[in-house]
Amino acid sequence: MANGTVLFAVPGGASSSSAASDQLRRIEKELESSGFEVRWAATGPHAQAVLQTQANLAAAVVAWDLPAGEAGPVDAHLSDDGPEGAPGGGTVLRLIGRRFQKLPVFLVTAEDDIDGLPLWVAETVIGYVWPLEDTPSFIAGRIARAACDYQEGMLPPFFKAMRRFDDAHEYSWHTPAHSGGIAFLKSPVGRAFHDYFGERLLRSDLSISVGELGSLFEHTGPIGDAERNAARIFGAERTYFVLGGDSTCDRMVGHFSVTQDEIALVDRNCHKSVLHGLILSGARPVYLVPTRNGYGLAGPLPPSEIEARAVAERVARNPLTERAVSPQAQYAVLTNSTYDGLCYDTIQVAEALAPSTPRVHFDEAWFAYARFHPLYARRYGMAVDSGSFPGAERPTVFATQSTHKLLAALSQSAMVHVRESPRAPVAHERFNETFMMHGTTSPLYPMIASLDVAGAMMDGPQGHWLIDEAVTEAIRFRQAVVRTGRRIEDAGDRPAWFFGVWQPATVTDPSSGDTIPFADASTEVLRSDPSCWELEPGAAWHGFSDLTPGYCQLDPIKVTLTCPGIDATGQVEDRGIPARVLTSYLATRNIVVEKTDSYTTLILFSMGITKGKWGTLLDALMDFKTLYDQEAPLEQVLPDVVAAHPQRYTGQSLPELCQSMHDHLRQARLVELLDAAFQNLPRPVDSPQTCYRQLIRGGTERIPLSEAADRVAAAMITVTPPGIPVLMPGEETGPPEGPLMRYLTALETFDRHFPGFRSETHGVVVDPLTEDYLIECVRR
Repeated sequence: MANGTVLFAVPGGASSSSAASDQLRRIEKELESSGFEVRWAATGPHAQAVLQTQANLAAAVVAWDLPAGEAGPVDAHLSDDGPEGAPGGGTVLRLIGRRFQKLPVFLVTAEDDIDGLPLWVAETVIGYVWPLEDTPSFIAGRIARAACDYQEGMLPPFFKAMRRFDDAHEYSWHTPAHSGGIAFLKSPVGRAFHDYFGERLLRSDLSISVGELGSLFEHTGPIGDAERNAARIFGAERTYFVLGGDSTCDRMVGHFSVTQDEIALVDRNCHKSVLHGLILSGARPVYLVPTRNGYGLAGPLPPSEIEARAVAERVARNPLTERAVSPQAQYAVLTNSTYDGLCYDTIQVAEALAPSTPRVHFDEAWFAYARFHPLYARRYGMAVDSGSFPGAERPTVFATQSTHKLLAALSQSAMVHVRESPRAPVAHERFNETFMMHGTTSPLYPMIASLDVAGAMMDGPQGHWLIDEAVTEAIRFRQAVVRTGRRIEDAGDRPAWFFGVWQPATVTDPSSGDTIPFADASTEVLRSDPSCWELEPGAAWHGFSDLTPGYCQLDPIKVTLTCPGIDATGQVEDRGIPARVLTSYLATRNIVVEKTDSYTTLILFSMGITKGKWGTLLDALMDFKTLYDQEAPLEQVLPDVVAAHPQRYTGQSLPELCQSMHDHLRQARLVELLDAAFQNLPRPVDSPQTCYRQLIRGGTERIPLSEAADRVAAAMITVTPPGIPVLMPGEETGPPEGPLMRYLTALETFDRHFPGFRSETHGVVVDPLTEDYLIECVRR
């Protein structure tokens, strides 16, 4: 294990001239000769700065009488040491306990002071240092030994085994053929590849023939240990590592949970991989319809949609269920949290769906971090267990997570978590057959290691620390946007508009009961009180109907910026700035957002966020406002768009383009049409599997949208934004004046009128000559 850093938090730091400090400097030299780096901190705030920025700490030596100083604004709450109180050294010990798991800490104090220390100190430190009573080499040896043990012990099972195998420097006589990267060195282009990625990555790209690393399919050895460790960390009974992303997880769970001609209850706000699972299984889907708001954002499935009577009525009305093997659904799947950060009380959902199905699948592709922060209590799939939902009716729960999206894993790394109930057992041997069907016999070991490490990073207090930091930065950005808008309005020296944030306008202070503007609320309240983020029934800020108290909550790290032109209730203004123009400008500043709708854009605050990163975004928003207010020419704001479409945009100003696009959206009523298309589901005619079979065997044809009325779709159509399927295989397109055809036609017209800003529409091919939308339909 490579040596790390040891923190010396003592009064005066390295510059102190006392005899004890001289001895500590001798200890420092001994540690440096063993390969460790020593970082000195003279006060509590200095030590806190080191603890926040140095993740490679291997040990800490802390003086109890360290000067307290003033805690920084982000971590002022960490200086609360309970009724016993503490000087700066106590604050640092508290922070270490919150930041690191089992970091070895040695306390520097006078021998006769030990009896006066708070009891919790003895539980925090592993030993004491009296610099003048032992030799520097002895004390340094104790610290070094503890640091090495800590570094070895913090490694999770598979990553530890892979490092040991790498250290063995064995020759490989198995696949992959590049043999640890040697093959690349025999070619100029291969050498460039080798130099770019480095030998260590290529040496760790090993074959399943390496028995000591275990088997992904058999779940043995270090791989099996890593999966069991992840199950413990994520609160599951069983966890499976998946190397094809959450899409593979969704297909796997759907393929296992429901079989040919059985009924599946499917959230219409689902990922296309859920449909792929239905195609493979031959299931008959019955879609559940989420709410929508004035921005066009998809909300949660309302409680009334998933209660037993409503589900039974929807099943009975669906033509596909007439040929189902049973009227009882075998499986339900819904998205949690949604793309826009709406997360359910999963226990309420499981209780509501339990009478209708024995299996519930929460697609948590964007929500793998939820278990590690109290803000999300009851909001994630694995929270549904025998304690929170006792009794025989509890369904088996699956949670599929794209671990790489918002935790620290390599792309395509994902997990399936299982918590079974007696009414729907998940025999490992049977589920593993499905797992092997969707897995690969040539797994990339660095991906497995990244899953192992991603889980270990969440284990213990460090998981809360990491997620809390992301939540805190998201809150600070949210407040900064609102405060900037308020300052602009108060200044009165420029047009008063600015961008907004989709969130409550006010929150309730739990200590006083007072209602406070969101921008003025304390960070501590916003980061710790879930009620600040709950969607209160009927609240105008979110715009969703038919909700109940506590049912749904907004995730603070998924930040939706709002643009002038419309509000959450659908009230349209005379002037507006469509979000597609804003995000096109942000792209010129090398700021790429996650999703753009008509008047909203989504940005994610992951663990990799920094103040500098979101400060750059806030600066770009201000610059856009300045350009808009100064009527800057498009050639200056969006030069690439003008260069690609000179006849359409040359000579226009930024506000002219924004107003032209806003007027078009308003007159076409695109947001209203979007809502109508999603709320009025197309009539199902055949199962997705039947349509897929026709698609592969030439039983379909690609036709222009203008000729597609009253036809049966053979492929899913998903419009991004908002990224939700509007038409599923086997569903009718409806009449020309029906909600679906009107919406798709309006979208096609918009794309023609505003080249360079077109939507990404999966399942639609654009004719390069006519620019017509072409869609795949079943032959008549």
